[in-house]
Amino acid sequence: MRQKIVYAGLVFLSVCTFALSCRKENKELLKQNEQGETLSEESARGHHGDGQQANRHSSEVVIKWLNMQLDMLRVPLAPGTGSQAAERAHAYCGIALYEAVVKGMDDYRSLKGQLTAFPDMPSAERDKRYHWAASANAALADMNRKLFPTTSTANKTRIDSLENALNNVFAAEAGPNTLQRSIAFGKEVAARVYAWAVTDGSANINPPYVPPAGPGLWVSTAPNFPIAINPYASQRRLLVPGVTNGTSLAPPPVYSTNPASPFFAMAKDVYDKSQALTPAQTAMALYHRDAPGYPGGGHFVAILSQVLSQANAKLDKAALAYVKTGLAINDAVVICFTKKYTVNLVRPITYIRDVMGYTTWNALFNTPGHPEFPSAHAVNGAAVANMLTDVFGRNFHFSLHTYDYLGLPARSYDSFYEMGKEMADSRVFAGIHYQASCDKGRWLGEKISQNILRKVEFKKDRRHNDHNDHDHH
Repeated sequence: MRQKIVYAGLVFLSVCTFALSCRKENKELLKQNEQGETLSEESARGHHGDGQQANRHSSEVVIKWLNMQLDMLRVPLAPGTGSQAAERAHAYCGIALYEAVVKGMDDYRSLKGQLTAFPDMPSAERDKRYHWAASANAALADMNRKLFPTTSTANKTRIDSLENALNNVFAAEAGPNTLQRSIAFGKEVAARVYAWAVTDGSANINPPYVPPAGPGLWVSTAPNFPIAINPYASQRRLLVPGVTNGTSLAPPPVYSTNPASPFFAMAKDVYDKSQALTPAQTAMALYHRDAPGYPGGGHFVAILSQVLSQANAKLDKAALAYVKTGLAINDAVVICFTKKYTVNLVRPITYIRDVMGYTTWNALFNTPGHPEFPSAHAVNGAAVANMLTDVFGRNFHFSLHTYDYLGLPARSYDSFYEMGKEMADSRVFAGIHYQASCDKGRWLGEKISQNILRKVEFKKDRRHNDHNDHDHH
């Protein structure tokens, strides 16, 4: 997964040779300056000043920063913030990466004018060379510094070391002027994206959350009684205008303690499954519990890193995968948690103990500190899976080694859809969620990602997206 960056000094020359052979019918190259900084007239036209496009670079720079982020995500960022902090970072890092390299992606356009209150991005000089991996490195280094201000001193040192080590590699591939120009471009993108990020409502100071009381409403759960996580998610800015279109969910069954009621049956299903768990179901549930491991949404960072590596993706595809999954996970979390605290549904453990009378029953592991409906694992997993399918295809086979270090066997999938469904079902086997909340959550996650793919035009010539809807509840 962590391959060495293997670039020889001849890469730059080979790319120039390739460009010459492809353009032999065009005008002769203009004379370049001593550092090879100036492009030919043909190369400059329409390429925003890039002789080596983003698809000529590997995604190793992105993978290394994702793995750096994983090391920081092993420690929760702040009490009560939960997954929102990491998934917010996923979004803004993805946006910054995409904007830092999109000028080297001929068929793609900036997100300017497409995201909510998104600022202008810097312009690349049309007649100058850029090293897009260096631009990506600069942008991701600065975003990680700014988005993880409370990480350890050791991690801050590692951020500096990784940035410098990658720049030393890139210095062998680009002239000094090209390298510095590319670094400056990436840092300017990061500065503008981060300035926009701080206005998204996540820094709002709110009073401690007091959950409403009443039959069927959520209460903090035994045995650890966690504080409420993300209760003010509704104050966060959604990144994609129109992302909530058509996302209303049919409510769960009406709360009832009657053994003949649909609600009782829904809870009994969780209890019955808990009494007949197979080793495979237990393993599935434990793999997707996230803590210990990468609390705060880090499992999606780990998934993206491993998929990029297994796909042998180039930098352009890595940027697309990062930005699409980031937009999806950010808006999915905001929408999901807003619904959670609107419905405020009781968790299975509370109902099974207090109503069904199994007073010593426990879920497979501790229930997270937020209301039950809908399942965040189901929403987020489906949203990310749909985005990865959009980038890598429907039948992409991959294996996850996220928790090898905890001694958990790798899990393999024949599609991202299969992964998303497993994430949702794992919460029922764990005793954390009702099945209906997971099924509805999967539908919601798919709908959110479909809305993003319709609303945001990544390709310059796209008129509409022909993604299939699955409009069922």
